[in-house]
Amino acid sequence: MSKVKILPSEIVSKIAAGEVIDRPASVIKECVENALDAKASQIEVHLQNAGKTSMVIKDNGQGIAQDDLENIFIRHATSKITTIDDLYAIMSLGFRGEALYSIGAIADIVVQSRTQDQNPGWEIHFRGGEKIGLKPCARPSTGTEMIIRELFFNTPARKKFLKTNTTELHQILNTFIPYTLLHTDCQFTLTHQNRTLISLKTTDSFVTRAADALNVNPEYLLETNQRIDKESLAIRMVLGDINIQRSRRDMQFLFINGRPVQNKSISYHINNIYRLIMPDSVYPFFAIYIEMNPEEIDVNIHPTKREVKIRTEKELSRYLRTICEQALMRAGQTKQVSVDLTKNNFSSARSASSDTTKALTSTHTPAIDYDSKTFSSDDAYSALSSGIESYPHTLPHSQPEKRTSPHLKHHPDPRKEDQASFFYSKNNTFSQHSNSFHAKLEQAGYIGSFLNKYLLFQSQTSLLLMDQHAAQERITYEILLHQMQKGTVEAQHLLSPVLVKLSPQEMIVWEEVQMKLKEIGFENHQFDPAIIAIDTHPVLIKNIEQAVRHLLAGDHIGQCDFDSIARRACRSSIMAGDRLKPEQAQHQCQQLLHCLDPFTCPHGRPTVIEMDEQFLDKQFKRIQ
Repeated sequence: MSKVKILPSEIVSKIAAGEVIDRPASVIKECVENALDAKASQIEVHLQNAGKTSMVIKDNGQGIAQDDLENIFIRHATSKITTIDDLYAIMSLGFRGEALYSIGAIADIVVQSRTQDQNPGWEIHFRGGEKIGLKPCARPSTGTEMIIRELFFNTPARKKFLKTNTTELHQILNTFIPYTLLHTDCQFTLTHQNRTLISLKTTDSFVTRAADALNVNPEYLLETNQRIDKESLAIRMVLGDINIQRSRRDMQFLFINGRPVQNKSISYHINNIYRLIMPDSVYPFFAIYIEMNPEEIDVNIHPTKREVKIRTEKELSRYLRTICEQALMRAGQTKQVSVDLTKNNFSSARSASSDTTKALTSTHTPAIDYDSKTFSSDDAYSALSSGIESYPHTLPHSQPEKRTSPHLKHHPDPRKEDQASFFYSKNNTFSQHSNSFHAKLEQAGYIGSFLNKYLLFQSQTSLLLMDQHAAQERITYEILLHQMQKGTVEAQHLLSPVLVKLSPQEMIVWEEVQMKLKEIGFENHQFDPAIIAIDTHPVLIKNIEQAVRHLLAGDHIGQCDFDSIARRACRSSIMAGDRLKPEQAQHQCQQLLHCLDPFTCPHGRPTVIEMDEQFLDKQFKRIQ
């Protein structure tokens, strides 16, 4: 008996229509959702040319009966809903009946499927919206296989908007991975050009699945579960602790009733809780699984079905905040800065060797201690720009002398460098106007800091507040950009490499741009399938791992100019929370005054703000 029915017009009119297949990731999303709705416990995706040439999606689900095969390519044909009321209690991933119709209209697609009570299976071939044929086919077991070729062959205007293979693979992974985190009882495989990118076995642990899928240390993950019976609400959270810090919100996942979704309010509240343990410039990992009454949510507001409306959003956000805060405060770890090398306490998501394990546990970033006589590598730039050549070299990673990689030219002594090409001189017009903001800062005296975040300077008539992180970003950006333009990025060699465990998306980008990283001072090589080793880094860069993650984030740097690269890299400068001595604060101020654009950071934030005497008098009601 046929399961797939054409929806009546009164239901179609209520659907947020407009399913658009705009790239291979869109096809993967629809086919994986169909497989999961068919109760598949094994899903394979095989790509050629990032899906532009071909995509093969296999599953062992319930299959599609012969009399349903032709109907699945008719618009609004679905087995998921039958009445208008079904729209308001949707539990399946798909329900509109538009996906296969949309794919069949712009590609060559062959669907082979077999149900449990059919032998042999059946095959249907559609090309550009036209049926080519329907025939029996031999399939060893139940399930469905979709072979999709020549995407957009008949819509060249859309095809020309496809990006590079790296970008398209990045989007496919962003689409594919959330389903792997959600369905731990399903085995997932994703390959590209016959190379395995994702291979996940079934597990009953959400923590294990998150660690394996995202290449993170399971020891840095914690899980909590809560049921609120009076609200018919069940909440599961897998949270990263302080040791998982990302440059973007690329490891934040929300699932409601078995569907990956987005909700700005919930995302805001969870990130806000993490501000208790993390600075503003980094983002945590979290995966939140919510089961609630389907009548309380509306998933039918956008064609992608990712945006949802929640009737009890405020109450839900309050519950989530409380659960998240309690979990982090009670079970979260402290920041890991060193580990006993005799203990094999790192479990690699990719089954790394014991040598890999020991090397991973040996890497750390030492804290800054300006009161001691020992400098960390974080002080290298400060000492370099001050003209100090004799600062102590007791760093755990760094060689006593600075060198450059074979890809780099030697950098001249910074004290002898002609800075006129990228720094304003003191005789510049800025300092010729005594009333200018530049002149005020130049003449101001340092009086202290607030929260190790803002540096306070007093001029004759006003109080100047400098954001020490934004200011250092500007300084680092201009010097680093100048060095890259001249091909003279000064690099620091490391005694032991910094090992960076990459997510699948980051690894895809790194494979294409690893030579570019070497050109800008990051000598690197692959340590194991999920880890790269950084052997050198630009002297100006403070946090090596964070800088590398910034560079691998988003669009790959192979197509970026020096300006874009410098903006990404310079995010790893002096951070809010670093304690500066008075002489270091004064030195930072002087460096900032020499910059071409001193009063904004490379990302558009102000570096200095002014509160004049009149403003303060008004606040204290000295004047009306």
